[in-house]
Amino acid sequence: MNQAFKSRQLSFLVQNIIFTLVVFAIHAYLVSYFADSSAFFFPLWQIYTFHFVITTLLYTVINYKYSNGKKDIFNTFMVSTFLKMALAILFLLPLLMSDLEKKQADVFNFFIPYFLYLFFEVYSLTLFLQKNA
Repeated sequence: MNQAFKSRQLSFLVQNIIFTLVVFAIHAYLVSYFADSSAFFFPLWQIYTFHFVITTLLYTVINYKYSNGKKDIFNTFMVSTFLKMALAILFLLPLLMSDLEKKQADVFNFFIPYFLYLFFEVYSLTLFLQKNA
């Protein structure tokens, strides 16, 4: 691995950890304040672990391909995003297949961070590509 790859990866990892901790803290506070009596299907830590790992993997793949000379990474990003969507459905499958009556709160608990992480990914990759263009 070259030094530029490692430097970008470490920088992104630190940003992702900070982003995850901040968003998780805000989300946990809002859930405890507004929905303390609700029992959710997925604990928040599982949702955020999923998002953190998937986001890190997506960035790592794109960073790796870019570091190895492939400058056109749009197709890689689109395939990775599609794969992320499929994994999100697989993650939610136990909830969707359950006989739980009210699933809406759990779905919101998952998809609000999903879109925040998607925005974070796009923003990080845009900055990364602008610096290296």
